Amino acid sequence: MEADRFTSLLESKGPYASVYWDDSHDTEDAAAQRELKWRAIREDLERQGASPGLVDALQRAIVESKPPVGRSGRGVVAGEDGVLLNEHLIRPLETPETRVSTLPYLVPLVTHAPPHATYFVATVDHAGGDVTLHHDGRVRSETVDGGGYPIHKADSAETPGYGDPQRRTMEAGRKNLRAVADRLTHLVDSESPDVVFVVGEVQSRADLTPILEQRVADLVVELDVGARNSGVDDAAVRRAIDEELLRRRVTELDAAAQSFSLAVGQGSGLATQGLHGVCAALRAGAVETLIIGDVGDSTVVAGDDLSTVAPNPNVLSELGTAPTQTLRADEALPFVAVSIGAALIRTDERIAPDDGLGAILRYPLP
Repeated sequence: MEADRFTSLLESKGPYASVYWDDSHDTEDAAAQRELKWRAIREDLERQGASPGLVDALQRAIVESKPPVGRSGRGVVAGEDGVLLNEHLIRPLETPETRVSTLPYLVPLVTHAPPHATYFVATVDHAGGDVTLHHDGRVRSETVDGGGYPIHKADSAETPGYGDPQRRTMEAGRKNLRAVADRLTHLVDSESPDVVFVVGEVQSRADLTPILEQRVADLVVELDVGARNSGVDDAAVRRAIDEELLRRRVTELDAAAQSFSLAVGQGSGLATQGLHGVCAALRAGAVETLIIGDVGDSTVVAGDDLSTVAPNPNVLSELGTAPTQTLRADEALPFVAVSIGAALIRTDERIAPDDGLGAILRYPLP
């Protein structure tokens, strides 16, 4: 997950409350369940010492916001200035996670939130298309109509004086799909999306794909989740998109695991692991990707500036800095990584770095 997703946190003020929970809205009593979940979260926040301002900000984000469609998870991080992050999670959490701390807790977002991909959803048929851009949590939609008519063949076998009805219908459909293809080309060139999801019945998708510019076709992922004229299940579209984004995340994790293992195996100096090695690399600004595994309750220390982060007071003293704060490693190290522009990845069984921490480096440390 790229650091720019979290850079707004660097200028924010704590203490912070970080909440992750299942906000699915797929049962008749979903509204009542939402209220019950909020009560449990609020009690946990107050038990951990959250201020009334933090609790109020989270209540607005959790209870008073528009509910999702179907199965869903959500993560919210709030600070002194209100809600700072409010993100959909690919997988609902079985057990809510709530923290009140001097730093935001980002690991569940790294684990469960979809990549911040820029993507289009194009729902098409032979009458045209509805194209929606998703970018940085914002949504923009438009309808494309090529003006082709009629799109349905007349019941009569012949229409004297007007040529072959079937031929005219097919040409009208092709005209409308060409308009969709032209518009998608323009939007891809102007917005540079990561993926273009195409929704619609099979024939419409099959007729659109061959007329797309190659640079657009290379981005297309077809979703078999409904047809434009008969309605599309928004929850099914969301699930299908999440599955594709999750597949891409797994691919990124595979690549990071391979790079880390190769660098460690070759002794190239382009990877490090363990609290000592990762803290040293973060202090040097050398971390390209921070790999977060099972850190447990490990802590680190720092002076007034987090850039001095160290695994223990002795190391910090050797650097000429007195320890003034003890922090959870799973909060402090991701935060420092964001401050130096490093990507964050939550590892699984692919790799097991020492102390649950590893890093791919930009350059070897001396």
